[in-house]
Amino acid sequence: MKDLFGKAMLDYHTGNEPENLITETSISEEDVLEVSYLFRSFKEMPVLEQRALQLAAGKVLDVGCGAGSHSLYLQHERKLPVTAIDLSENAVKVSQLRGVVDAKVQDVMKLSGEKYDTVLLLMNGAGMCGKLKNISNFLMHLKSLLTEIGQILVDSSDIIYMFDEDEDGGKWIPGDTEYYGEVAYTVSYKGETESPFDWLYIDYNTLQNAAHANGLNCELVLEGEHFDYLARLTLV
Repeated sequence: MKDLFGKAMLDYHTGNEPENLITETSISEEDVLEVSYLFRSFKEMPVLEQRALQLAAGKVLDVGCGAGSHSLYLQHERKLPVTAIDLSENAVKVSQLRGVVDAKVQDVMKLSGEKYDTVLLLMNGAGMCGKLKNISNFLMHLKSLLTEIGQILVDSSDIIYMFDEDEDGGKWIPGDTEYYGEVAYTVSYKGETESPFDWLYIDYNTLQNAAHANGLNCELVLEGEHFDYLARLTLV
């Protein structure tokens, strides 16, 4: 991995001639992502993220922390103990430079021996499991990181709206996809392009079914304006 997201964040934070990121998926054309968006304040965050940060409690694990914006709010405004983790060394470096006290390079699937009251998976955090077939192992591992009163706060989107309707009014889904929310994601920055990686957008009903199958309650907390939602998972 070239860690282009991380490079962009580090360039932005250090003033090293940052440029916009270019993102593309297997079902959508190129789109521009302004790096500054990853450094947003609480007031600039979508309502779903604001609600998740308001619901966070106790000892928090911020998975895929990026530039550390969520962790900084919880650390400074909510006065909560936060551990921020990301696979990107540059993202973690930026989080540390911005003042996140406990930020480290860590694969959440290899994390053990710790328990948290809140696990945050924001900015479509469930996507990191890549394929729907991986969701059970993903949820079971996250479940192992929760205290008895712990919660997982996750947002995602139902991307069925992106597919064309057929003559019968149904949606036309390519036959080579096991689940319509599975996409290949590509990132480009300053002339470099990351190898495509799997990413998952999971609709709420599918997430709820997967949660129940793995001994977790699933509550729909809030629906956004763009087919997105915030869910809260807790132990049964």
